[in-house]
Amino acid sequence: MTGTGVTGTGVTGTGVTGAGVTDTDAGNEADALSAVDRIIDDFAHHRRDAYFAGFAPDATFLFHNVDHRLESREAYEKLWADWENEGFQVLSCSSTNRRIQLFGSIAVFSHDVETKAKLAGVAETSRERETIVLGFTDGVWLGIHEHLSARE
Repeated sequence: MTGTGVTGTGVTGTGVTGAGVTDTDAGNEADALSAVDRIIDDFAHHRRDAYFAGFAPDATFLFHNVDHRLESREAYEKLWADWENEGFQVLSCSSTNRRIQLFGSIAVFSHDVETKAKLAGVAETSRERETIVLGFTDGVWLGIHEHLSARE
């Protein structure tokens, strides 16, 4: 993940990220983008533990292919384990049409995502839009909400 094509509303290099919070208080756009890129890369390589470490324990998840909101990282981890028991494995994931916006200690990242995964031995490609909301706490950007929508 190179960050090519990323735009944002935060002003970097001046100490301002929005809402009157300096980047030393709330992290900066580059750090938030780096956190998102780690989440995407860990997902793309099916590094389960590292992927989930990118999210706060109380993060919520809303997926178009799940009939309810997942109210915690633990709930998503249980669902992921169920998927793995059915043969789920991420093969690759690419991120395009990327945008990150900073609002003080909150960052909103949106992008188009194409994922190749297999389930029960059958490989499939999904094209989706995703928003990951990050919160900056104790010097670290962590995902606090993820929303995935069908693109096609």
